[in-house]
Amino acid sequence: MSKKFLLPDLGEGLPDATIVEWHVKEGDVIRLDENLVSMETAKAVVDVPSPVSGKVLKLAGGPGDVIVTGTLLAEFEIDPNLPQRAEGQDTGHHHGPSHAAPEAAAPAPAAETKTVPIEEDAGTVVGAMQVGNAVVSEAAVAVGGVKAVPAVRAMARKLGVDITRVRASGPDGTVTMDDVKRAAADGSLLLPSPTGRGAGGEGAQHHAATSRNEPSSALRAPSPGGRREEQQRSTLSQSGKPMRTQPPGVAASGQPEQLKGVRRNMARVMADAHAKVVPTTLVDDADLHAWIGKQDITARLIRAMVTACKTVPALNAWFDGETLSRTLHPQVDIGIAVDTDDGLFVPALRNADMLDARGIREGINRLRAQVESRTIPASELSGYTISLSNFGMFAGRYATPVVVPPCVAIVGAGKLCHDVVAVIGGIEVHRRLPISLTFDHRACTGGEAARFLKALLDDLALPQ
Repeated sequence: MSKKFLLPDLGEGLPDATIVEWHVKEGDVIRLDENLVSMETAKAVVDVPSPVSGKVLKLAGGPGDVIVTGTLLAEFEIDPNLPQRAEGQDTGHHHGPSHAAPEAAAPAPAAETKTVPIEEDAGTVVGAMQVGNAVVSEAAVAVGGVKAVPAVRAMARKLGVDITRVRASGPDGTVTMDDVKRAAADGSLLLPSPTGRGAGGEGAQHHAATSRNEPSSALRAPSPGGRREEQQRSTLSQSGKPMRTQPPGVAASGQPEQLKGVRRNMARVMADAHAKVVPTTLVDDADLHAWIGKQDITARLIRAMVTACKTVPALNAWFDGETLSRTLHPQVDIGIAVDTDDGLFVPALRNADMLDARGIREGINRLRAQVESRTIPASELSGYTISLSNFGMFAGRYATPVVVPPCVAIVGAGKLCHDVVAVIGGIEVHRRLPISLTFDHRACTGGEAARFLKALLDDLALPQ
């Protein structure tokens, strides 16, 4: 009486997920609906419950491994004396609130109650499902001398734990979820300084070098004469001029790193957008010279976008390239790009057209906090009608932001600057905000885009 449990779709057609932490090991007995494994998808970390009660015969992979949707996740020996789900009963994954909201889950495969061996269970999924038992093995990513999967880093940030001081118990010096949780519960388990961690002293050497603002590649070793010499050749000659360190035909080398989770999904989304959208970008500057007092720039940007969407509804829309049809939206749901170490998130600020400045700021703060803690529901990462990229908070004046279907437009805000402008009778220095508007030219005309941009600029120019 064996049961093969295939990874169900944990989101909206997601092709794979990464193992974060198993809650059982082979040989353990697990009961129906108890947490089996935590998986990181492109949108959240979710708990996958057991579809049966019984003994765990096999687990497919370890922390950091990528499992393709529809392939083997675990195998069980069913115990008929323990509770089992009735045939055909809806399972409905019960994901814990600490990771993701229930909307992030798709129904799990129903457990069979027959006393005959069960070969395969294709499961109930949303969207297409790949068939097969391929498991792609990946190692945890090493950043700053610390090896850990993105979900573990997110958990460390959420719990306020310095991951560089966590004792690693995983294979090859990998920091696991349990390591972080133990360190959060008992501060005495933390290493006294980053120089104390790492297998074989490798992590310690790295941190010792970086703490002195030196690259780890510039570590020195004692020479026979007691002198310390560089292990790598200098890029400068003895005269101080740059010189080639390798023949021109030698290819650059490095450690390949397979993308996971959010970055993996971002790569797919960007490639899909590049293949499907016909993008055109208009740029201009919003003059903020008339502003009175200190104001929330992002809140003003969102208010201006709402005004522009009401003025030119064609850009607050979705476009279907297959049927050549568009959907104009009465509400304005703005997708706000949030940059993180794990990749790009775009949570939706719902009903922005009904929010005042305070409501907008509170909504943005809530979304950012949920993104940083990886607790944001998957439903909040889709369904927006237009998007905003405030890249200027880092650098850059103008850009060509990527329009992600089915949306037809994205607004990019550049770095705030002070420009000399001509006025009647002379010149003045005005504070201005560079604006870039990229739109899908299949769904919008150039005139519609220009009128949208003008409405946005006019609203931003108002005193308050």
